[in-house]
Amino acid sequence: MSDAHADHESHEGPIKTPQQLIWTVVLSFVVPVIAIILLVNYVTSNSKPAAGSDGMSAEAVAQRLQRVGQVKVKNPNDPSAMASGEQVYTAQCATCHAAGAAGAPKLGDAAAWAPRIKSGHDALVSSALKGKGNMGAQGGGDYSDTEIGRAVVYMANKAGAKFDEPKVAGAATAAAGDAAPALYTQICGACHAAGVAGAPKFGDKAAWAPRLGAGVDGLTASVIKGKGAMPAKGGAATAGDADIKAAVTYMVNAAK
Repeated sequence: MSDAHADHESHEGPIKTPQQLIWTVVLSFVVPVIAIILLVNYVTSNSKPAAGSDGMSAEAVAQRLQRVGQVKVKNPNDPSAMASGEQVYTAQCATCHAAGAAGAPKLGDAAAWAPRIKSGHDALVSSALKGKGNMGAQGGGDYSDTEIGRAVVYMANKAGAKFDEPKVAGAATAAAGDAAPALYTQICGACHAAGVAGAPKFGDKAAWAPRLGAGVDGLTASVIKGKGAMPAKGGAATAGDADIKAAVTYMVNAAK
């Protein structure tokens, strides 16, 4: 009898009462749920902007719309917007002319430059623009003819020449506004063409009306400093204040 009773107890499970059964069933559901919640919290512990929150803010949208790189707006008729002869020399010509490499006459070497100076200013500039011998066109650079002419004059005068600085054709009558449409197309249009990120749409009189009270100068100051979703100078960091004002005037006139 005792052997039968012992054998019966050996086959009994750990659950011996109804309460134990209830707790076992509850825990079998609760424990996996808690584990899943902890796992999800661990995976998503790094802060990420939720859809429709910071990722879609006006500032974030404007930042994503900015073009890669920067655009430098240069008026070809504005002498002050061009590189000086020394700047072109330092950036481009010095590679060979500083040490006299590849047969290039060394800067300041009067003997090496003498026969070249004798050929005249126009011949030297023509050679620099078209390329000659080991030197490629513009020395491999990408400058205006006037800037290359300035660099030639800078180097030749260092060797004893008395050449005059190249004149810019039409400089006296050129207007800063010439660059306005280009600046608008390259930079401002990214937001103002479609009215993105709260920017007043180009030509939309109703959207521009409350802003026109500040005048061109006030609006220009806001653009230069940046305002709301718009970064300083609309992202055209290298644009001059005069170019920014011209672009603002261009947009204001379109809304009148």
